[in-house]
Amino acid sequence: MLRRAAREITPGMVVNLGIGLPTQVVNHLAPDLPVCLHTENGLTGIGPTLPPERADRNLIDAGGAYVSEVPGSAFFDSATSFAMVRAGRLDLTMLGAFEVSETGDLANWKIPGKFSPGVGGGIELAQKARRVVVLSTHTDRAGNPKLLTACTLPLTARNRVARVFTDMAVVDVEPGGFVLTELAEGVSVAEVSEATGAPLRLPDTALPRF
Repeated sequence: MLRRAAREITPGMVVNLGIGLPTQVVNHLAPDLPVCLHTENGLTGIGPTLPPERADRNLIDAGGAYVSEVPGSAFFDSATSFAMVRAGRLDLTMLGAFEVSETGDLANWKIPGKFSPGVGGGIELAQKARRVVVLSTHTDRAGNPKLLTACTLPLTARNRVARVFTDMAVVDVEPGGFVLTELAEGVSVAEVSEATGAPLRLPDTALPRF
């Protein structure tokens, strides 16, 4: 899933990697790929994550992982960082999700009754990035679908998700709902359909694998 999601990032992009699975995408990018990775706590130009014994303990991403610098890295305060987000400077943001609806609604910040540290930058990232994609398991720990006809949890943003990368498939969000576009190796269409809580359309061509 992470390797496949990394292919969404193309040369010249400015990309924010959200907390959770998305932050791991950096480790699947080619070292010479000319891309500017952004983290809302104040850094552009992010290299691979590092183990604690090699890390600068003051250099972390928004999720608290130790990251490295690359030539051209820049540091700034969070106000400047969010000014970049609000100005629409991000070509792409990759976010985690609790739920995604067939109309592209995103719920990724709170499960009622459970501890939440706060919404963080999710609302602004989802609203202001030019393209929003999600990285998530296809179902939750109880086996319940995360891709639904309508979200049941508090929303982060409405009608903003364009594509979902899961451990089972790549699913696009189109005007008519979810479209299955790729399958993970060893996973069948029937299994994906069973794990999805909304109708799932198939393309006319054969589905590629990742």
